[in-house]
Parts: sequence; C-alpha cells; structure tokens
Amino acid sequence: MRPFAPAQRGSAMNFTPLRTALAVLLLACGVLTAAVWSELRGEALPETAAVAPATPEQVARGAYLARAGNCMACHTARGGEAYAGGRSIDTPFGTIVAGNLTPDPETGLGRWSPEAFRRALHEGRSRDGHLLYPAFPYTHTTQMPDADVADLHAYLRSLPAVRQANRPHSLRFPYSTQAALAVWRLMHFEPGRFQPDPAQSAEWNRGAYLVNGPAHCAACHSERNALGGAIGSLGASAMPDGRWLAPSLRDPQQAGVQPWAVERIVALLQQGSVDGASVMGPMAEVVFHGTQHLRTEDLRAMAVYLQAVPPQPAPALEFEAADASQKALGEQLYQRHCVDCHGAQGQGAVGAYPPLAGNRAVTMASSVNPVQAILSGGFAPATAGHPQPYGMPPFRTLLNDTEVAAVASFIRQSWGNQAGAVSSLDVQRVR
Repeated sequence: MRPFAPAQRGSAMNFTPLRTALAVLLLACGVLTAAVWSELRGEALPETAAVAPATPEQVARGAYLARAGNCMACHTARGGEAYAGGRSIDTPFGTIVAGNLTPDPETGLGRWSPEAFRRALHEGRSRDGHLLYPAFPYTHTTQMPDADVADLHAYLRSLPAVRQANRPHSLRFPYSTQAALAVWRLMHFEPGRFQPDPAQSAEWNRGAYLVNGPAHCAACHSERNALGGAIGSLGASAMPDGRWLAPSLRDPQQAGVQPWAVERIVALLQQGSVDGASVMGPMAEVVFHGTQHLRTEDLRAMAVYLQAVPPQPAPALEFEAADASQKALGEQLYQRHCVDCHGAQGQGAVGAYPPLAGNRAVTMASSVNPVQAILSGGFAPATAGHPQPYGMPPFRTLLNDTEVAAVASFIRQSWGNQAGAVSSLDVQRVR
C-alpha cells in the first residue's frame, strides 16, 4: 500500500501546472464529464458463494506474492494483528487508513468473491462498486496475471479472521470525493497486464514484472505532480509524510544501481547491508518484511532489471557552503558523538558502521535523509544474512535544531563531500 501510484500512460501524462490547476478548478465547480460519470458508475458485486478450498501450493504462492508486495507492513497497525488494517498514513491530502485484509466476514474480505478481489487489484474498485484510493497500489497490481491474483486471494483467505472495523479516511475536500478520484484515475490510471518485452531476456522480464507489478517499487520511487500523480517512474520523491526521501533509482548519484555488480544489488536486497551501503528508514522495512524472503533468482531478476534502467543523473546544482561558525559547531558535535563509529575521516568501519565520506545518502541534493537519520537513528534491518546489524541511536532529544543542522552540514561538506549546508528550518520541516 502506497499513497499515490505512478501514471501508467507514459510521458504524455506529465501535466503542466496550468492543466493541473484547470483539473482542480473543474472539480471545485462540480463539472463532471461523461468520462468521469463512467468512472463513477460501479456496480456492487454479490457476496461470495462457497469457494473451493485452496491447495497448499496456491496458498504458498500467494504468501510469496504478499511478501514481494510487503502487504503486511501497510495493512498492520503498530502492535496490531497481522493484516487486520488500521495503520494510518499521512499524505499531503489528508490521512489514508489501511483496510482489513483478513477473511472476517463483517470487517474484512470474508464476503469478497474471487471476482471482487480481482476487480480491486486490476481495476481499483471495491466490492460495493466505489473507487479505491491509489494508496492501495492497483496501478501496479493491475499488471498481475489472473493466476497470481487468485493465489494472493487464496493466501489471504487462509489467514486467521480478525474482527476489526475499518476506520474511514480523513481527506480534505475535494480529495475526499469520488469525483476527484475519478478525475485522478482518468489522468493517471489505465488497467492493463504486464506484457513481456520480446527484445529482453526472460530474466529481465521477470525482474520488470516484479519491480513494476507486485513489488510496486515506483509507488515510492517516482517524482509526483501537485495531484500526487507520478511524473515518469523510478525517480526521487518525498515519502507521504515528508520525513524521508525515496531517492531516484535512475540517478547513480542517488540510489541508481547501474554501476553496481548484480551480486551486490542482490546482497543489499537480501541482507539490507553491504560494504559501503545499507538501507534504513522505510526501505529497511521493505527489506525486513519483503525482499529478504524472496528467492535469490527473483532478486537477481530484479537486480538485472534495475541495473538496466536508463540512468538519468540530476543536473549539478550550486550549493551553499556552511559558514565558519556552523562548521565549527558541527565539527565539535561530530567529535563528541560520531567519530568513534564513523571515524575521523568519515571512513566508517567495514561490516559495522557505514562510511560517511562519499556516501550517496549524505551527499544528495536533499538533506532530508541524513537529517532524519540523525534525528531518528539509523537502523539496518535484521535479516537472515545479517541477523545482528549495528544501529545508530537517535539524537532527537539530545540535539536541538541548530545542532542537528550543524553536524549535518559538517558531514555533507567534509572529506571531499560536496552538498549544501543544512539550516535549522530544514530540520524543523522533518522533525
């Protein structure tokens, strides 16, 4: 589940600000085109009749797909029952609340027929006919073949039923209306199925399906317009709450893996940490719940696909240097709190602490991730291949905004790193 999903219609859907403003104006005036009315007309599907019991093989395949999509992470409230929903996700448009996917007949999917479930994943429409918000990533699951959707449904039906009522979303007008959602869909969604590229290898195609279908990587890694629609795919984007940045998978200076060996990409997705790089924040959750459980051949396929994504480096920007007083304060704080782990030259420690010198997460144009790591701590996921990773404690209560900005600026402008200084206002925005 991701707050807004990428456009499926290519670069032609990259709306200008004027067209975006016009769409909002039409919504505010209540102007509904015939196409919008067509989107709004959805028939309720009957409750499920008796469904043939799933085979163990179907359930196992469905469980694997649920892992690939990291479904449990969004559909489980903190401290709640698995897949019972209730997790809130803050977005620029209000709060989205994940639904109950357990087979409870009153509050979950217990009365959903296989056809209703298929329609939700392929068409983004609920059993009663209303349109679903693209926080549920149907712009990606629409690519899944019917057999995979049926297996996923079989797995969810096998879970223990949990009676937990779904809480309503809390979105601002006009985003709270089905009319607004219908317009969004006309702009950014077209149902379809994954079509293999005959010019590519079977491994590349398998990776393309996993990345763009059930794993829905571009749901986070895509730049977005004012309405939350994706501009292209696999670019950089702020996470819905603005506290982390999903870096570009097209830019080798951010998170692009084009220069990496396939084996190194596989190791990162499988273990969460390799020499010189580790995942943290939301991506640590993806590895912990999802990619570490995938078969090595599928991780390799994803790596082959991601390695082949055409690189698109961000243009070089001039940046502001930290003033002498800020850099001096940052150095003092670094010597007091950071040097024992990350080293006097920012070199880190192999197998334990990541280097800061030359670290792409540190030197990106956006300072969001390094600031958030200082505030919230840096924790790689515990995985089968790396069961006891080292972590960095949070400094949220120890350092004030001026101090966080100072140490972040020092790190971004030392040991050859060249990135912009951080202000206390930058820290406030993500605290």
